Amino acid sequence: MRTQMAVRVGWICLLVVSAGILGFGVVLAVAPPAGDGALYRADGLASCGLGLFGALISVVPFRRRERWAWFVLWFYPLFWLAHLVFGLPPGKDHVHQVVFIALSLAGLLLPMRMFFGGTAGVGRAPSQPGGVGEDTGRS
Repeated sequence: MRTQMAVRVGWICLLVVSAGILGFGVVLAVAPPAGDGALYRADGLASCGLGLFGALISVVPFRRRERWAWFVLWFYPLFWLAHLVFGLPPGKDHVHQVVFIALSLAGLLLPMRMFFGGTAGVGRAPSQPGGVGEDTGRS
């Protein structure tokens, strides 16, 4: 039960990060700051896509404990770390970047055993009952 809770906390943390990126993209696409509006709108739409893809990966394959999803979602902490280190937008306070780094790391590290060992279901073929790819609805 504890491992199922770790997966649940993990995908919810990653979903929150995805929602933050999606929200930023919507704001940027709808109300771009002064300057090159078309460029800002394009960046906003790209952020919306990143947020949607991350949300879908978090909710479907990550919840099913598919390893590829765990690897792909490492983009989030790397993305936010790059924003923090290089002083990239959005914002100048960088508090949200630290929060998103912490959330994405928690989302990936808490359920790591479910993806790589320590439980009976890990390593089975997705078609077998209780296997890695099976969504039991209890995540």
